[in-house]
Amino acid sequence: MRKHPQVWIFADEIYGQLVYDGAFESIASLPGMQERTIISDGCSKTWAMTGWRLGFAANKKLAPFFTNWITNTESCASHITQWAGVEALSGPQADAQRMHDIFHKRRDLIVGLLNQVPGITCKSPGGAFYAWPNVTEACKLTKCADSEEFRKRLLNEAGVAVLADIHFGPRVPNEGQHIRFSYAASDEAINAGIARVAEFIRKNS
Repeated sequence: MRKHPQVWIFADEIYGQLVYDGAFESIASLPGMQERTIISDGCSKTWAMTGWRLGFAANKKLAPFFTNWITNTESCASHITQWAGVEALSGPQADAQRMHDIFHKRRDLIVGLLNQVPGITCKSPGGAFYAWPNVTEACKLTKCADSEEFRKRLLNEAGVAVLADIHFGPRVPNEGQHIRFSYAASDEAINAGIARVAEFIRKNS
C-alpha cells in the first residue's frame, strides 16, 4: 500500500481482540498509514454486547464528516449504550480475556473434530469464532451438487444449521466447496453437532 499513497484503507477490526495465533496489529499502526486508514470497530464481539448495536469509526480527517453523517441519519446511540461502551473499553478486561480463552479452546475443539469427519478438511482460523471447512469431498460422498445443497440437507436431515460459502459472495475458482460453522456455542453443542454431521455423511455415502 505504500506504493499507492492515494489509496485509503477501510480496516474492519471488530475481531482484533479475538486473535489466537500471534498478536493483532492494526494497519493504522504502520508508518504513514494512520492518516489514510478508517478504523471500524465495535463492542459486539470482544465484549459480547451484540444487542446494544454499538460501533464506531475512527479517522482524524474524516471525523467531522462522520459526525455530520451520523447526526443526520441515526442521531446517536442512547446515553445508556454509550456509557456501557465506555465501561467496556476502559473497564476491567478479565471477562473479555476469559471469553477469548474459551473461544480459543473451542476453536481447537471444532477444528479437531471436523478433521476427523470423512470428506471434510478444516484449517485452523486465526481469530473470531467461525470455522470454514472444505466440504468438496463430503458433497461428492453425499451426492450433493454443491455446498448450498449440502447445507440445506444438513439442516433438514441432521438438524445442524450452517451457512454455505455463497452466502458470503461468489466462490473463489478452484478452491472447492465450503460451509461456515460458528463455535460460539457450548462444548457439548459442538460435539453433538459435528457428530450429527459425521452421521449424516456416513448414512448418505
